[in-house]
Amino acid sequence: MKRQAVLALLAAMVCQNTLQAQTWSLTQCIDHALAHSITVKQSDNSLKKQSVQLSTARNQRLPDLSASASENVSFGRGLTSDNTYSRRNTATTSFSLNTSVPIFTGFRISNNVRINRLNLLAAVADLEKAKNDIRVQVAQAYVQILYDMEISDVAHRQVSIDSVQVARLQALLDVGKASQVQLSQQKATLAKSQLTATQADNKRHLSLLALTQLLELPSPEGFSIVRPEVQDSVADESALTPDMIYYEAASFRPEIEAQNLRLNAANRNITVAKAPLYPQLSFSAGLGSSYYDTSGKPDDDFGMQLRHNFSQHVGLSLTYSIFNRFQTRNAIRSARIDYQNQMLALEKTKKTLYKEIQQAYYNMVAAQQKLHSSSQARHSAADAFQLMSAKYELGNATITEFNESKNTYLKAESDLTQARYEYLFQHALILFYRGKELKF
Repeated sequence: MKRQAVLALLAAMVCQNTLQAQTWSLTQCIDHALAHSITVKQSDNSLKKQSVQLSTARNQRLPDLSASASENVSFGRGLTSDNTYSRRNTATTSFSLNTSVPIFTGFRISNNVRINRLNLLAAVADLEKAKNDIRVQVAQAYVQILYDMEISDVAHRQVSIDSVQVARLQALLDVGKASQVQLSQQKATLAKSQLTATQADNKRHLSLLALTQLLELPSPEGFSIVRPEVQDSVADESALTPDMIYYEAASFRPEIEAQNLRLNAANRNITVAKAPLYPQLSFSAGLGSSYYDTSGKPDDDFGMQLRHNFSQHVGLSLTYSIFNRFQTRNAIRSARIDYQNQMLALEKTKKTLYKEIQQAYYNMVAAQQKLHSSSQARHSAADAFQLMSAKYELGNATITEFNESKNTYLKAESDLTQARYEYLFQHALILFYRGKELKF
């Protein structure tokens, strides 16, 4: 058994390492997160629990069945089996089997079934909402990694450029065409670039850690993601408005659906609170028998008494509450307040969704404009750096001018990368609000 357990553990570790060693796409990350998210599993358990509550509500229509047995011993003067009083010890054994079924309960049972059915559908919508939240969180973490990877690449390109310049100045110094001051300045610039690259690598590692934690993976070691092809050209979204996106999203978003279902359930709950205003009718039936044993007096044996004392009964019970200390009135008032609160909850959810869409829309517009400007700035900075590099190689520019041009170019690269991935995420988020799959 121990050997099998060790082999199973090793197999699981190998499987996990193989899983992490592959390059993950956004779709794979989302699927894995949905399958392993504790939040999603908790929502799924809430759904199962609500299904059980619906079954309980439906079963209230069924008849109940109960059995009882009792043993009583009396001492002194008491009633005997022949309906006379005598000073004797008496033992009584009785058995009964009873059932009852509600016939009319003021529509309470039927409305409770409807309420629990609505709550079950709301739990389904809550589960989908939890999944959507995980999808967005994974996409955000994924884009952050892409951005940090690009920034790391830019930082390492800066190290490469500075390393080439250090080697060039060292060669010029060896032949007396450069000063030690110039070489020292360039070495300081290289050290600063290496520090920037180290910081960029650390940030990328932390971003990988954040995503692997969302995926419930044990470690970010060996984990990598697919880099999608991102173009500088952007789609024209000028025909869209936040209102158009909101009205489209409000028709199917699970958070709105869940609140609407709970509003209907709250309305039904008012009807349930009114149930005591109606008379309650129920049917009952039962079987019973008993055995008497009186000291000092001969009695029939146990079996014969049970047969002789066997009885049956059926009955209808009609009750109507005339005054119950205003409990029904206050229950109705409380149910109406709950309905009003649910209306407010629905309104709050709608406003929250609208604000999210509004923010995502204007973030997309800003990212779109920034992407266009950053693309132009990057081309200009690249051309300027190429010219400055040529001048520097010919000795017509100082090292300070060269480094300033280089830093401007690399900053433009960084700004373009940031704008590119900001737009990538915000545009995908808008499509997600419109019911499309969240992907890049």
